[in-house]
Amino acid sequence: MQKQNGFTLIELVVVIIILGILAVTAAPKFINLQGDARLSTLQGMKGAIQGANSLYYSKAAIAGKEKNADELIEGATLNYGYVQADAAELAKALDITAADWTFTPVTGGDAPAIDISPADAPTACKFTYTEAEDASTPPKYSAMPTADKC
Repeated sequence: MQKQNGFTLIELVVVIIILGILAVTAAPKFINLQGDARLSTLQGMKGAIQGANSLYYSKAAIAGKEKNADELIEGATLNYGYVQADAAELAKALDITAADWTFTPVTGGDAPAIDISPADAPTACKFTYTEAEDASTPPKYSAMPTADKC
């Protein structure tokens, strides 16, 4: 009697079904990778603005202009040493391509503010940058959204 080598057709079908079930179970985790990527991009933008504000404030302080509104330093217009909440000013200060981002002015606050989000992101995937109100108040950054909103 000969010994069979290999798998039968039924064994092969069972393995394919099990792999299909595992793929369907694991798929939701990998589907949201785009949201995670957008959130990481947004966090990078927030960090870039915070870093730029630190550098610009230092330059304004060295020049003695950190207590003035509407000062032009290194090509960017600053309010009290910090970058203004304006799409054009942020693009100049950060040296970014404005087309990659959506900047939406926010109305109704004490100080000018702007919502910032990646250009291809859902509307809830954003954070708000509020420029400095006066010489003693630094700019504010809203909380970041969760990955499922991006």
